[in-house]
Amino acid sequence: MSTPSTPERKSRTDAQRNRLRVLETARAMFAERGDEVQMPELARAAGVGVGTVYRHFPTRGDLIEAAAEHRFAELAEYARTECRAQPETGRAVELYLTRVGEMLAGDRGLSSAIETARGSSETEPRGAARTELEAEVRELLSADQAAGTLRNDVTVADVYMLVGALSATIRTGSGDWRRLLVLTMNGLRTR
Repeated sequence: MSTPSTPERKSRTDAQRNRLRVLETARAMFAERGDEVQMPELARAAGVGVGTVYRHFPTRGDLIEAAAEHRFAELAEYARTECRAQPETGRAVELYLTRVGEMLAGDRGLSSAIETARGSSETEPRGAARTELEAEVRELLSADQAAGTLRNDVTVADVYMLVGALSATIRTGSGDWRRLLVLTMNGLRTR
């Protein structure tokens, strides 16, 4: 049995730290340059060897999926810690959608890379990331509906549809996503 001070434990900690560094660097580079980012330049920017990148992410598609999952995990954490922390305001869904819009606007390149890797405009979470995010969004909906500020017929699927509308507006530059959110929230509120 190994203890925290053994070389094996240190090696695993270093590997986890390197993986996270690669993911954070990848997100920043994708946000800046989109689908043009190459694995060797990512390794240099992250301060690791290219072998380290490929050990954690055997293909570019694996890296992009992991970066997408990282983004979704951040959104779930934001919903859990920030939006649910203020249920008395009845604005949990609005806070969440605002954060989604900010993230999408700042991560346009990542969204583009996800679309390219998946071969479609689908940038929604998959698998465990989707399950976790849906559970958090369901909690936000329940809190706002219990506070009487959100219509009772609004569903998680509706929130995904609204995220898609925000994403399309941001991606195409066809309007002010914040204005779209104001109009949307006006339609979702109880009267």
